[in-house]
Amino acid sequence: MILLEIKPLLLDLFSGPHMIWLLLAIVILFGGKKIPELAKGLGKGIREFNEAKDGIKNDIESGIKDKEKIEATNSTAGSSTVKNG
Repeated sequence: MILLEIKPLLLDLFSGPHMIWLLLAIVILFGGKKIPELAKGLGKGIREFNEAKDGIKNDIESGIKDKEKIEATNSTAGSSTVKNG
């Protein structure tokens, strides 16, 4: 029941007037010169995160392919020993 009351509050939190006040507070706190530096740092962090995520994904996919190759090699080697034996 509480969740039903919180959901409209969260949706209303990011409405137009609230966003204007939030942006104004950011400009006052950090100043006009610091905002591009903050945005650049945020963009760099997001880029590094995505590169790391893609690297891990590629490592996992290559590991799966290597495992499939090993299993295929073992199954063909196993079947040839059965035929010879």
